[in-house]
Amino acid sequence: MKKLRIGVVGTGNIFRFAHLPAWLENPETEIVAVCDANRAGAQKVADEYGIPDVYEDYRELIARDDIDVVNVCTPNVYHSEVSVAALRAGKHVMCEKPDAINPDEAGKMAEAAKASGKVLMVMRNNRYRPVSRFLKSYVENGHMGEVYAGRCGWVRRRGIPGKGGWFTTKALSGGGPLIDLGVHMIDLAIWIMGNPKPVAVSGSVYTKFAHDDKSDSEHSAFGSKQANGTFDVEDLATGYIRFENGATLQVECSWASNIGEESRFVELRGTKAGFSLVNDDLKLFTEIEGTLCDVIPHVPRDSGGHKNNIYHFVDVVRGRAEPIFVPQQGVDVIKILSAIYESAQTGREVRLD
Repeated sequence: MKKLRIGVVGTGNIFRFAHLPAWLENPETEIVAVCDANRAGAQKVADEYGIPDVYEDYRELIARDDIDVVNVCTPNVYHSEVSVAALRAGKHVMCEKPDAINPDEAGKMAEAAKASGKVLMVMRNNRYRPVSRFLKSYVENGHMGEVYAGRCGWVRRRGIPGKGGWFTTKALSGGGPLIDLGVHMIDLAIWIMGNPKPVAVSGSVYTKFAHDDKSDSEHSAFGSKQANGTFDVEDLATGYIRFENGATLQVECSWASNIGEESRFVELRGTKAGFSLVNDDLKLFTEIEGTLCDVIPHVPRDSGGHKNNIYHFVDVVRGRAEPIFVPQQGVDVIKILSAIYESAQTGREVRLD
């Protein structure tokens, strides 16, 4: 079988640490070109992994007829621009999260995918972890009854990525931890809930640690720090989402706050059972024979979500699988993030279309 030929746009940390290993390990894919505005960085990757061609302008890369897939790993602001151009050029697209920096741009991506007939998938690595698949099945099979409320988030004590660089520059990133971390956990919670339609959102954002350089998180190494650079995004966000079916979801995301330790979490409540997933620790809360019980499932602790997501993308492109993620789900999440920012600015609940 002919290998899928991959062209990469953006060769920073998220590509090198999360996407690159999966493409290299998959026997059905080969990276034939890389592109980055930092040509030296792209050249270093190409030299290290034997990738033949290097570009500074992504338009030259997507113009090639021999590239099947474009992998987009640029700063957030360019996700839509590059993805839409690649789809219109007849390429399948695997894009790093978030989908885009606002709903309009995310919508353009979804429309371009539909018009082209090509596969557009945005990284949702947390959906592809064994514990997430277990919980999805647990809910779908009715073991939790009606899922009607929950909370989710990702909070750090001190873990601001690339301080002063594009991560903390709103024009490039679209926001702080809400769009960086919140997209992960909000998506995971809503997916497990069965993708109910969000109808209203409220939220608040705070910037309290822009001048604090301490770090206790490995994630702070992402991005390129710049002394005296821009910091015009939040470092903590909270939100509250209401869904058409009456369910609700609380949200908290931070890069920096005075808490005990970093954690990511999803907790959902149902009429038959509930669960708490904190980092990799899962507990179910239910009743058995009229007795309240706490259950600890023995689910594999596999953090290979990025690899599993990319392998699933390949299966979808090959026609062997139906996509677990579809572009409209991405549009809905970006609408939620945008509405939290709007609510924080206006002090009012925001209704969604």
